[in-house]
Amino acid sequence: MNNIQISDASLVRDYLDGNENALATLINRHHHRIYSFIFSKVFDRDIAEDIFQDTFIKVIRTLKRGKYNEEGKFLPWVMRISHNLVIDHFRKNKRMPKFDNSGDFNIFSVLSDGSLNAETQLIKDQIESDVKELIKELPEDQLEVLTMRIYKDMSFKEISERTGVSINTALGRMRYALINLRKIIEKRNLILIN
Repeated sequence: MNNIQISDASLVRDYLDGNENALATLINRHHHRIYSFIFSKVFDRDIAEDIFQDTFIKVIRTLKRGKYNEEGKFLPWVMRISHNLVIDHFRKNKRMPKFDNSGDFNIFSVLSDGSLNAETQLIKDQIESDVKELIKELPEDQLEVLTMRIYKDMSFKEISERTGVSINTALGRMRYALINLRKIIEKRNLILIN
């Protein structure tokens, strides 16, 4: 083969057409970048190697099922898979404590840690993304109060004035928002860690 580099998209097509060497070329081309990313999160060579292999097992399965959408974004797609597998690793091994769902449960306490290392930052970002999706399922009045309180840092007095309801009603909506959020989390069997 000459020195002209074949694009990732062409290699993916070649692999799907039965050329196993095309996948080997893709893995070799991106091995260092993907492995380094994983290792920078787990700081353990054996775990990083396992996650790297799991990443490409998932890549192969997705490609073979025809679920890969080629838009010239092979590497970002693979990096996202490895990112998710790193998070799964931490969740599975419970290296970070779980919320215990008792008493003063506050899903947003995880979002307030100022001193985060790379590992915790990665997990925090994923949780924040998950929470933003979950709160969209709340009734409109609860979502409004929760958003003002958590994301805009408004007092209940300010929320009351903005929404035209009493402070007690605003407090009640916030309470129900947290109760409903907890139910959604339990129904989906999610584990949120900090």
